[in-house]
Amino acid sequence: MSDLLSAAPAGGLDPDVPLVLDATAISVAFPSPGRDTRTVIDNLGLGLERSQVTVLLGESGSGKSVFARSITGLSAPTATVTGESVFDGIDLVHASPRDLRRLHGDRIGMVPQDPNSSLDPMRRIGAQIAETLLQHRQVPTRRAAMARAVELLEQVQIREPQRVLRCYPHEVSGGMRQRIAIAIAICCGPELIVADEPSSALDASVGRHVVGLLGELRERLHTAILFITHDIGIAGLIASQPHDRVAVMLGGRIVELGFAPQVLRQPRHEYTQALLAAEPSASVARGALAVVPDEVRMRRDWGPLREVVPGHAVAAGEEQAA
Repeated sequence: MSDLLSAAPAGGLDPDVPLVLDATAISVAFPSPGRDTRTVIDNLGLGLERSQVTVLLGESGSGKSVFARSITGLSAPTATVTGESVFDGIDLVHASPRDLRRLHGDRIGMVPQDPNSSLDPMRRIGAQIAETLLQHRQVPTRRAAMARAVELLEQVQIREPQRVLRCYPHEVSGGMRQRIAIAIAICCGPELIVADEPSSALDASVGRHVVGLLGELRERLHTAILFITHDIGIAGLIASQPHDRVAVMLGGRIVELGFAPQVLRQPRHEYTQALLAAEPSASVARGALAVVPDEVRMRRDWGPLREVVPGHAVAAGEEQAA
């Protein structure tokens, strides 16, 4: 079995279903003091299907966000990215700035970790939504754009949308700002939504509501969602359908990939098992919390991904792949 996740059987993908995005052989390196470069993503691939959630799950520093930004053409200026990531015939890794501007905000929507980073504090919310609609020619006039903005705020369950459109970002709550960011991400009916830790900066209950909202929008819009998180509970909440997938990342590699019920309930990789065991639970007796052992976290000699059961692939030694 190939090491690349684009191999459909290993990744749990249906070979008869066209991929919204197909990334293969992605490697990312950055300049490093004392040596030419440091590779942080090593030869990864990932395929994304319509109406499917794919979760990138892992601890901070595992490479989740770097990988997601690289396959959507948003890598840092200092990054050297190789491989290809094809979206409707366009390789996003090597696409021109013009092509990327045309796709992002239109056919690819982004939901950031911190909505403040994507909202202009000096402009009213309605103007910011209308600008995206007009820029991508979704509506003919500003009046039509504002009417559509009201509909979008209603879709993301914001009360009194007319009033909110007249507000500046600082005049609404953090949870509402994140829902506004989602409204902007979906305003042009994207085929792909990339959500980078969208609940981590929010109160736990508000964060779960935002994640649930994204799940509802996936079912309504039939879009593909690439969801990045370090939170196992959130991963299970957003990957709620049997065909949704979870990719567990460690040290710039994907060490386990499969359908969400397989990975989250019957993990095969020792890192995934340790990660799940370390998840806090109200049912756990008092005492020290479990942690991922350093010998597991620091190990970097995992073998290639191999399918252990249909749709479930693990990067492991022979003793685990057996």
